[in-house]
Amino acid sequence: MRVLVTAASKHGATAEIADRIAEVLGRRGLDVAVVPPDRVEAPRDFDALVVGSAVYAGHWLAPARDLVERIGGTLGAMPVWLFSSGPIGDPPKPDEEPIDVADGMEALGARGHVLFAGRLDKSLLGFGERAIVTALRAPEGDFRDWTAIEAWAGSIATELGYG
Repeated sequence: MRVLVTAASKHGATAEIADRIAEVLGRRGLDVAVVPPDRVEAPRDFDALVVGSAVYAGHWLAPARDLVERIGGTLGAMPVWLFSSGPIGDPPKPDEEPIDVADGMEALGARGHVLFAGRLDKSLLGFGERAIVTALRAPEGDFRDWTAIEAWAGSIATELGYG
C-alpha cells in the first residue's frame, strides 16, 4: 500500500515530523513517499494520504492550504489524516485547533486531525519573526512529543491494516 506524506514547513520542524511519520509507516511495511505540498502532482497514485502544516497566527501555511484547495473533492474514498504543528511551551499554547482544519477535514474527507507541539529556534527566524516572539515572550525550545507522533503514525498504519 502506498502512502503519501506531505507537510508545509517554514523552518523545518514540521517537515521533521512528516519524516518521522513516514519512517514509522515504512517500518510497518507501507510504501511511503514524502513530498512537499507544492510538489504533489498525483495524489490519486497513492492509497492513503497524510497532510500536515506548521501553524502561524492560527492558520496553516499557504502551500498546505493550496494543496487542500487543489485536491479537495478528488480523492474519493481515499483515507486521509491531517496534522498540525505549532504550539510551544509546557503546556503547549495555543491549544486550539487551527482555523483551516475544519475546512481541510471537510474538503479531503479526513478521518482525523491531531495538533502536535512544535519547535521554536530563534536562530532560524528573520528579524520580524524574532521581534514578534520576543514581544510575546514565546519560549524557545523543542516541544515536539516524538512518542505521541510515533503513536499517531502507528495508529494510521494499524487502521490501514499494517499493525
